[in-house]
Amino acid sequence: MGMTITEKILAAHAGKERVEAGELINAKLDVVLGNDITAPVAIKEFEKAGATKVYDKDRIMLVPDHFTPNKDIKSAEQAKLVREFARKHEITNYFEIGEMGIEHCLLPEQGLVLPGDVIIGADSHTCTYGALGAFATGVGSTDMAAGMATGEAWFKVPEAMKFNYHGKELKPWVSGKDLILYTIGKIGVDGALYRSMEFMGEAIENLSMDGRMTMANMAIEAGGKNGIIAPDETTLAYVEKRAKRQFELYKSDEDANYVETYDFDVADIEPQVAFPHLPENTRPVSEAGNVKLDQVVIGSCTNGRIEDLRVAAEVLKGRRVNRDLRLIVIPGTQLIYLQAVKEGLAEIFVNAGAVFSTPTCGPCLGGHMGILAAGEKALATTNRNFKGRMGSPDSEVYLSNPAVAAASAVAGYIVSPEEVCK
Repeated sequence: MGMTITEKILAAHAGKERVEAGELINAKLDVVLGNDITAPVAIKEFEKAGATKVYDKDRIMLVPDHFTPNKDIKSAEQAKLVREFARKHEITNYFEIGEMGIEHCLLPEQGLVLPGDVIIGADSHTCTYGALGAFATGVGSTDMAAGMATGEAWFKVPEAMKFNYHGKELKPWVSGKDLILYTIGKIGVDGALYRSMEFMGEAIENLSMDGRMTMANMAIEAGGKNGIIAPDETTLAYVEKRAKRQFELYKSDEDANYVETYDFDVADIEPQVAFPHLPENTRPVSEAGNVKLDQVVIGSCTNGRIEDLRVAAEVLKGRRVNRDLRLIVIPGTQLIYLQAVKEGLAEIFVNAGAVFSTPTCGPCLGGHMGILAAGEKALATTNRNFKGRMGSPDSEVYLSNPAVAAASAVAGYIVSPEEVCK
């Protein structure tokens, strides 16, 4: 029997000819990632264990993005600890304010995560990099500390699930965000628990890298160990002009084993909205009803890329944000910010009455720059809508793609872009 792409990558990094689901392995790491919330804990564990040297100063990525620019004294202290560690160990890929971005937008953009890699990050959405054809997964700060010291980590090889998306063309205003929300709605937030989610089919082949990263990003919302898409010409076109080192391409064998297979016709998928308080609580936007909003957020590691800002600007151009709500737009990186300025997108956002922010995770995790009060409702292009995720436990968060978010910001309630862009 053949192997899946995930099994092949793990086998190569474990020095084995093959691995099978359920097997415990020790694998060499290509990248170890931490941010300003998780890295401080990992650094303390690293030093507590008596480690004095990182395994490779070029393979450790430290990106302070969650509470930066620092929102208070505690967040400033955490960022300072990361900064000092980076300087002490001469970490090559430490990204300070002015250079940093949201980590899962930044690392692919900089060519620091590549096809065939094994990547761990002390952040659950590290699975984003599976869009490049890498095995990428979130870990705890203790595993990050061990990874920084040894360059290795242990894994249980995950079982694999196959998701086939049939059909070349998506419906108007449908994106990768809708495909993954639809999928999570079908299988639930624990439907892929500790499994590899492999996305394939004509619709995926025709999806941009931005859309693919959105899909892989939310594999964790279905409980997945990782999300992954086999590299193709689209991947290579994105990677080859960015890659900082050599990489290897893998793909699944035709006779690889999958514990479950799902087939979806994208002609059946319209823009989706996830209602509180779980990403699985999805329904088509046409069935959203009249949900009045207090805030709309466009950004995050899920939908803060240039393609996301372009579609939002397309909806907002020549229109105004409803005066009863706040619209916050957050680009994923400094380069995306600059591109948005060059293309006139930033001007469209500001003229529409939105806030156009510096790159940061900000309100996604209830950090800063958009915290909700009790009773308030927000529609966001982020990845989670758990109770209290964006502020008060008595607030509500709904999830959608950028087009639906922008249209809803204009209408004042959740609405399809087709109703606004008539």
